[in-house]
Amino acid sequence: MRLWPHILAVRLHPHGGVILEDLNRWTRIKRRRDRLPGVSVALDIAEMMVFFPEYRSLLYFRLGKRFRMLKWLARPHSSLYIEGGTIAGGAFFQHGFCTIVAARSIGRDCWINQQVTIGYSNANDCPTIGNNVTVSAGAKVIGGVTVGDNVKIGANAVVVKNVPPNCTVVGVPARIVKLGGRRVDLEL
Repeated sequence: MRLWPHILAVRLHPHGGVILEDLNRWTRIKRRRDRLPGVSVALDIAEMMVFFPEYRSLLYFRLGKRFRMLKWLARPHSSLYIEGGTIAGGAFFQHGFCTIVAARSIGRDCWINQQVTIGYSNANDCPTIGNNVTVSAGAKVIGGVTVGDNVKIGANAVVVKNVPPNCTVVGVPARIVKLGGRRVDLEL
């Protein structure tokens, strides 16, 4: 019963399409299948809201400040902070534990794990992250850097320089270990 205001908010929200992109990706990942034909969006939203506090945090970010009263009905994840900027559809937070996301923009189908920091190096410099980027556990992406499309950032990597598209970066400071499907060892 307490989730009906959330379902109504999604239906009425002007960016409902992006919210539905998130919902479709979450159901594919969490259920390991596409949404079933005939299953209502309302049931899918209710399932994600009940079982996944990370989804609740993302939904509240999408709905914005106008709907902040809904947080009293279903609490967001207590240590997942999503601030500022824009996040394209299909965002997925596998575990929100101690995760901070404060990017200028994040592209489609981004996957962010636990204990990740994406944030400012000073009052104005924050990252821009491309489409289909995976940020593994404990990674840090700091400052006014640009991360290209189809990039994988390894666990505990520290990214403080621009990352080209289609590569994998690891280490402190991060270096490229895979570029265009080939193993390499390049500094950023």
